[in-house]
Amino acid sequence: MMPAYKYAIILAVALVALLGLALWHMFSGPRPLSANDRAALYTTPLSAPQSGQTVYHLGHSLVGHDIPAFITQLAESAGFGGHGFNSQLGWGTSLREHWDPAHPVNGFDDMNATQVWRDPHEALDSGEYDIFIMTEMVELNDAIRWHDSARYARLWATKARAGRPDIRIYMYESWPHLTTLDEWLHRLDTDPDALWEGTILAQAMAQPDTGVIHVIPVGRVMAALTRAVAAQGGVAGMADHTDLFARTPTGDLDPIHLNDVGNYLVALTHFAVLYHHDPREMPHELRRADGSMAQAPPSELAELMQETVWSVTRALPVTGLGISPSYSGAPLQ
Repeated sequence: MMPAYKYAIILAVALVALLGLALWHMFSGPRPLSANDRAALYTTPLSAPQSGQTVYHLGHSLVGHDIPAFITQLAESAGFGGHGFNSQLGWGTSLREHWDPAHPVNGFDDMNATQVWRDPHEALDSGEYDIFIMTEMVELNDAIRWHDSARYARLWATKARAGRPDIRIYMYESWPHLTTLDEWLHRLDTDPDALWEGTILAQAMAQPDTGVIHVIPVGRVMAALTRAVAAQGGVAGMADHTDLFARTPTGDLDPIHLNDVGNYLVALTHFAVLYHHDPREMPHELRRADGSMAQAPPSELAELMQETVWSVTRALPVTGLGISPSYSGAPLQ
């Protein structure tokens, strides 16, 4: 006969195994959406806004202060008066760190010492925003592995919809650190399907109450512009992709942060997606958040940027724009 203590050990092991299985089912959630399931969510375009939108930006230095200011000026120039925004930013901050006070936002005091800061939980609970834009930290692989990106994208999305059911939610697709041109372009081409949409959004939107999260495809716009400039052998103001990036005080290339010209491209992409508005012939001489004049791209480069933004954003159903019968453009290769 087996001793009683062995029965107790076996029973304890079985109970631990059952508890582990229950916890796994509780936290693993549903299977990520397949590419076809995701595509089905974007078959119906969003309606075009008819007035200025109130936007909340949640992110880090790749949002910064100047990009929201540029978007505001573009909206006003296009006749969308009343565009407004608030934000919370950090240094390389993940969605998890913004959510959980146990994980402090690095650089909080420096990044949010402005009149546009508003606590994101309080802001989204208020129901005062038409649009919520979030982005994840880079390196994106690290964010997914160590910061549970999909879970926190879902938490932010459901919070936003609880505060306002008709809010539009976007994931701002950014870019990886500069390495070699071929490797950087490869990441811009493959990260959307592999990581931004294929992992983060595929997992987040697998829960039906998350709703649809649309995409602001800045990374793909950058890739298209880089190739368009290369095909022309360079244009005034941009010899290659590095001319979108900032320089350090010693003159070295900053491998992740953009200069004014790069920020204009990012803002232009946001504007086209948020307002469904053709960015061609939009102004390219804008002011930074502090009121100083930004370095403007030369006219030829500004026109190419605008054409590229409109081509890419109109070709991707995830933007919510759809392709109108009058649109005759094609994605730039």
